[in-house]
Amino acid sequence: MSPVDAVLGRLRTASSLTIVCHDDPDPDALSAAIALELLARESGVETVDILYSGTIAHQQNRAFVDLFDVELEHYSQDRFETNDLVAFVDHSYPGRNNSVPRETDLDLVFDHHPPDRPIPADVVDVREEYGTTATILAEYFRRSRIEITPRIASALLFGIHRERLDFYNRPTDLEYEIGTYLHGRADSDLLRELYGASFLPSSVDAFANVLHNRVRRGPCLVSCIGRLENRVALAQAADFLLVIDGIETVLVCGIVRDQVFLSARTIRTDLDLSDLLERLFGDVGSAGGHEDMAGGQLPLAVIDDGATTDVELVASMRRYVEDRFFGALEHSTGKIDA
Repeated sequence: MSPVDAVLGRLRTASSLTIVCHDDPDPDALSAAIALELLARESGVETVDILYSGTIAHQQNRAFVDLFDVELEHYSQDRFETNDLVAFVDHSYPGRNNSVPRETDLDLVFDHHPPDRPIPADVVDVREEYGTTATILAEYFRRSRIEITPRIASALLFGIHRERLDFYNRPTDLEYEIGTYLHGRADSDLLRELYGASFLPSSVDAFANVLHNRVRRGPCLVSCIGRLENRVALAQAADFLLVIDGIETVLVCGIVRDQVFLSARTIRTDLDLSDLLERLFGDVGSAGGHEDMAGGQLPLAVIDDGATTDVELVASMRRYVEDRFFGALEHSTGKIDA
């Protein structure tokens, strides 16, 4: 049985579905969620709830939710247990980058991240060869009789664009193929409006600090800044730094409340950022993501060696994070020119 038949067959047995996005959902997760919602409703599912934890702070993520009228609810255990089926999109494991209890069994999982252990779900559609989860969900419309709408085509196309940095950051042939399929069915005016979404003032302030504090060694950039209001600005800044001429790998870090957050990007095909950050910082915090796009979180106490000011904290963070990261890159390539 094909994945499409297995998923649609399972949906036809249910009257309600809960879709869980990972924490701080991005356009890949959000577009996959509303695509699955359409598939479910067209299969006879009457109630569909989309849950998430964390925040939606990135300007394009907020615009995405508004322009596509995405109905989201903050995760609660009571809400989670309400419906017949539970599906994960763009993540695979309960308790990892989500608020779902670790021992939970799932019904459906859609993801493009490589699994590191068996996934606790009845129907699993994980395609490591795909660059986005949006690409996977788009295939369900191509391989079934369910007609894709301009809203969903636009959402999936934008999810693919953002996940692959507008086709700059290691898309697969499948993203180009599906992009062509979606392009002819998408609302171009809606996409133009989405790309014009404005930044939060706090993000602009963070960008200024990231640019000022950046340190370059050969094709690599690291920037450690002080406190900021939301960690999304770090991911936005990392995306921006990666398009600087001659830059291949970027790490940006900053302090949100009592945590140090890391955001890394690379265009190198021989470097696995998820594995690198896990090896460097997994013993004192958490880290993970993709080969080309990863992040991490460390307790502030790990880098705080008695600092009494933000300036001293940034200096401590640079000593701890910057030196480790550059050192690991030098080891992996043999040399990083100063």
